[in-house]
Amino acid sequence: MKAVGIILAGGNSKRMRELSRKRAISAMPVGGSFRCIDFALSNMSNSHVQTVAVLTQYNARSLNEHLSSSKWWDFGRKQGGLYLFTPTVTADNSDWYRGTADAMYQNIDFLKKRHEPYVIISSGDCVYKMDFNELLDYHIEKKADITVVCKDMPIGADVSRYGVVRMNEDSRITEFEEKPLVASSNTVSAGIYVIRRRQLIEVLERSADENRFDFVSDVVIRYRNVKRVFGYKMKEYWSNIANVDDYYQTNMDFLKPEVSDYFFRKEPKIYSKVDDLPPAKYNTGSDVSNSMVSSGCIINGKVENSVLFKKVFVGKNCVIKNSIILNEVYIGDNTHVENCVVESRGTLKPNTYYCGEDGVRVVTDSNERYLI
Repeated sequence: MKAVGIILAGGNSKRMRELSRKRAISAMPVGGSFRCIDFALSNMSNSHVQTVAVLTQYNARSLNEHLSSSKWWDFGRKQGGLYLFTPTVTADNSDWYRGTADAMYQNIDFLKKRHEPYVIISSGDCVYKMDFNELLDYHIEKKADITVVCKDMPIGADVSRYGVVRMNEDSRITEFEEKPLVASSNTVSAGIYVIRRRQLIEVLERSADENRFDFVSDVVIRYRNVKRVFGYKMKEYWSNIANVDDYYQTNMDFLKPEVSDYFFRKEPKIYSKVDDLPPAKYNTGSDVSNSMVSSGCIINGKVENSVLFKKVFVGKNCVIKNSIILNEVYIGDNTHVENCVVESRGTLKPNTYYCGEDGVRVVTDSNERYLI
């Protein structure tokens, strides 16, 4: 493909509360056995984008470990491959990434050494499928300078935390507001962009000279009336993980047959790093309904409308309801968990009760399980 890929995966969000203490948002577990960044990487691979750079920064250890081998997404190749860039102290610069545009500018040598005419920029915290070939064909057909992938949100949805766009009949973006207090449209930016490589280098260098660091505000919105900026609407499933409620709902969506079929059974596939784990074990007394249970789990109690990630242990007479249980959680006997997200490697003592009564509760108990 005649494009190079950039995945922005260095952001932090306090709205993720305790869940972002251990990991970057792009490393959040999703759908039982995936990480959030797997969707962007798989879309790049499935679209035959052979060279992809991942820009990481905040709390990146877990993400870096996940990306330690590029073979899972078919980037283990002689030509191209997967590049991982973190902020680097040099004689000329000692800053961390100060924004999305600055993150790309600090790695501008990567862009200058490439030969592909286009760049596809994607966020690492979104769950979706997309053929970037169709997006690039649309960009070329419209003779656009920048193409922004957009999504129509349901009527009444809160879009104040997104970039909200308005387009004319030709799909050219006429208005673009970043996180408006009052939204004038229900069409939002999906955080995916196409731009010519040489043009990206030019605007990044100009933004750096002017101390402008954000790609959306200082490039897309600022050049909206100067460049030809078009919108490309996607109709399929798309979710942005920016807070705990979004994370909870995205995982719960995977319990819907139409969503699980779309991601797990329809081509193209979503790829992830694979662990060698035994299949889930359901002992006498287990009762599982409308749930997703991953490899390595051992179930002795009741699980209903929940997503259990890898190596979760559920004790006897437990009730797990409407909850997300992350990797390697040990749940003692006679424990009730409802409307919760339980952080990974936690231990819930026997005979305890956890319930999110006013929304989703994040449980971070890390008791020593072997002393119980």
